[in-house]
Amino acid sequence: MTITVAILGRPNVGKSTLFNRLVGQKLALVDDTPGVTRDRREGEGNLFGFTFRVIDTAGLEERFDASLEGRMRVQTERALEEADITLLVIDVRAGLTPLDEHFANWLRRSNKPVALVANKCEGRAAEAGLAEAYALGLGEPIPISAEHGLGMSDLFHTIQAAIPEADEEGLEDEAAEAAGPLQLAIVGRPNVGKSTLVNKLLGEERLLTGPEAGITRDSIAIDWAFEGRPIRLVDTAGLRRKARVTGKIEKLSTADTLRTIRFAQVVVLLLDVEEGLEKQDLTIARMVVDEGRALIIGVNKWDSCRDRDAALLAIRERIERSLPQVRGVPLVTLSALQGHNIDRLMQAVFGAHEVWNRRIGTADLNRWLEAVTAAHPPPASAGRRVRLKYMTQAKSRPPTFAIFCTKPQDLPTSYLRYLENGLRETFDLPGTPIRINIRKGENPYAKKK
Repeated sequence: MTITVAILGRPNVGKSTLFNRLVGQKLALVDDTPGVTRDRREGEGNLFGFTFRVIDTAGLEERFDASLEGRMRVQTERALEEADITLLVIDVRAGLTPLDEHFANWLRRSNKPVALVANKCEGRAAEAGLAEAYALGLGEPIPISAEHGLGMSDLFHTIQAAIPEADEEGLEDEAAEAAGPLQLAIVGRPNVGKSTLVNKLLGEERLLTGPEAGITRDSIAIDWAFEGRPIRLVDTAGLRRKARVTGKIEKLSTADTLRTIRFAQVVVLLLDVEEGLEKQDLTIARMVVDEGRALIIGVNKWDSCRDRDAALLAIRERIERSLPQVRGVPLVTLSALQGHNIDRLMQAVFGAHEVWNRRIGTADLNRWLEAVTAAHPPPASAGRRVRLKYMTQAKSRPPTFAIFCTKPQDLPTSYLRYLENGLRETFDLPGTPIRINIRKGENPYAKKK
């Protein structure tokens, strides 16, 4: 069965970019100038093998006369009438505008299924706008980057909800088969055995290896499968301290590795057990955490370690002391050369990926919030208690939470760490980055019916 998806939103939020992404071609003109799109444009969208009709519309304007803007609005209204589901696109980097709020109210009255699509969500700069999006009262926003193709699987599941129940089982199977591979990057300092590990995983000498440091220059991506699960495996150039990076090629290699981390889902930081966890390793780990990727520590050359207990204890203590923001990060000892514990490493990768994708129900979160604030209330500010009113999960990948409270600026970092540790313990979120956005305001659903 073919359904119709209409893309609506105020001017210049990325509707045409999303349209082009869904149809797989640059059919719609895209420019930073608002109002490029004027007519409805239709195409055949495709997400993970499922096809549907998609309509790109002009930017919504509050005009009801015979002007050009008024006629454009009529075209948009017709697209809404034809749609089985409407995607209201907002620009989270620009934040909510009165026009976003106006048309969210208009769409709620349309009695059509509406999904809130939070575009331009790449990077941490979008987090504040993503949390604000809940105030529109259209449910959980879908974070995407139409330009970079991020968040398309979440968008697929939203569109899937508009399909009659008789078709859902087949679509779920189709989505599971066609979903993109797990993006796995192997990073670390030079000569710790990254390429050797990749070769052992693949079962062939796919990459050059040797005792010389710095053999790998490019980030090499290889499509692979482990126990039937598709994986895009990326070997990267070794990362040295910035002060030691002098040559042009090494600078390019470093930039390529950092870009790989940004687009990975799970990152294995490989160490040499004889050298332990050095300052540069911690720097790399923090890069991974700052980008919100799932992190695993792989301790290589374990077969050659003479005092294993002391080496492992030193690494664990350094991790606990220097990386408290990813408490419980998986630590796997292995030998890339001999192939020891390779299966254990991959099970840790799958486990970290599952935690990174985990979603927690709003009701469960608010019961937890009530319990932890009762056990340890926030400190008072100017004689008045800071009250945490409401909590929801803004997104996964990594788990990101929004808490609405009375005085967000007066909530100390130590209390946020208390909340973060409580979330990890209660909801079993070891090792993954957790982000908590504190916002001032009422429960955005309290007055919605």
